[in-house]
Amino acid sequence: MQEVNKDESLEALREIRSIMDRSSRFVSLSGWSGIWAGSVAIAGAAIAWSWLQQPGYSDIGSTFYASAEHFDRYTINFIWLGIATFAIALAGVFFFTWRKASRMGQKIWNSASRLMVEQLFYPIFGGSVFCFMFIYYGVGMFVAPTCLVFYGLALISAGRHTYSDIRYLGMLDVTLGCTAMFFPGSGLIFWGLGFGVLHILYGIMMWSKYDKIG
Repeated sequence: MQEVNKDESLEALREIRSIMDRSSRFVSLSGWSGIWAGSVAIAGAAIAWSWLQQPGYSDIGSTFYASAEHFDRYTINFIWLGIATFAIALAGVFFFTWRKASRMGQKIWNSASRLMVEQLFYPIFGGSVFCFMFIYYGVGMFVAPTCLVFYGLALISAGRHTYSDIRYLGMLDVTLGCTAMFFPGSGLIFWGLGFGVLHILYGIMMWSKYDKIG
């Protein structure tokens, strides 16, 4: 009888712990979000690469060199491509997250998701300012590494409020970004690896681990 009561007590404690964990962490992130974001990033990198093979764009070169004196339409097109890539990726992430949250009977906006977004926002905002100023002052070769480093730091920070696995993706992105600093002519390749390949691999892992039905 005591053994039965002990088992019931342990099961109750596990259930309480599970409820507390769900309330403090945003667990509606879907593996499909990572796969979608990575696919969009690769598509964006492919478009950028094709542009660099064309007259005019080829003057920018693989280092993506620009300055305030020649902030021409080619450079502006790259900026719009980056914004569009980010927006499309974000829209897909929101959709797949919303879909999983609905299936789990959870709200997509709660205290845990709010904290996660806050942790993501400030590093990404700071990185965006750095990237713009690098382009403005003619050292656009550091844009890709900066994107990877600040985005990785954002993921590491946000990992406290969602699946801890996301922190490992952040660490890999920071490492990749720091490495890219030493290869300024290969920024687009590192960008595609960090935002594309790693995201897809991460998404597949998350889907397999947490939400095969998501």
